[in-house]
Amino acid sequence: MRTVGVIPARYKSSRFPGKPLIRLNGIPMIIRVAQIVEKALGKENTYVATDDIQIKNLVESYGFNIVMTSENCLTGTDRVFEFSNKIDADIYVNIQGDEPLLDYNEIIKVVKVKEKNYDYVVNGMCGFTEDENPNNINIPKVIVNKKNELIYMSRLPIPGSKTVDLAEKKDFKKQVCIYAFNKKELEAFGTQTKKSEIEKHEDIEILRFFDLNIPVLMVETDESSLAVDVIEDVAKVEEVLQKIENS
Repeated sequence: MRTVGVIPARYKSSRFPGKPLIRLNGIPMIIRVAQIVEKALGKENTYVATDDIQIKNLVESYGFNIVMTSENCLTGTDRVFEFSNKIDADIYVNIQGDEPLLDYNEIIKVVKVKEKNYDYVVNGMCGFTEDENPNNINIPKVIVNKKNELIYMSRLPIPGSKTVDLAEKKDFKKQVCIYAFNKKELEAFGTQTKKSEIEKHEDIEILRFFDLNIPVLMVETDESSLAVDVIEDVAKVEEVLQKIENS
């Protein structure tokens, strides 16, 4: 069974143009993420999927695999679908390129869960750090049932509370952007010509699977994940990276 890791990357992000190329303590973020995927799956199974020539040239200069995709992809998962039409595999792991603090073991964990639950889309989740605010709309919040099947995901702080002061950080889980799909799931997702209504309102791509009646299984991962959503996050991530690199 072949598993490949795919990092979808585009230059023209509305919130943070050029984000994949931003340097974190001297190393481009897209390369830091590729190096994490390499540790989990091997360099031969690590790919960046992009429509941008600057990203292509940078990634190739570090010796990583690149697959060019169109400029018309609605989401990163749509880009992984395009990738899957060019590279054959049994499991496709979508690793978001703005998570440079991921532990590579978490990618391995998601893959193992996918192998045992092949008919589920698998996605990571974790608790909030002390510095994170559940009211931050850049962080998707997760609700699951007792089997860790996804019930809903929102940019609002869910679960809600009738008494606001009773809501504590320990009540919240956030999405970690490691997703595992099989080819059939990607095809169902990527052949849609537009976003689903709920996906469009929340701007959370995994919600499209609800309309497709494809179940999503959430996997608990390390709570240390810290994404670069906006430029203000760069300094926080660099500070953490510095501590890791000096330890």
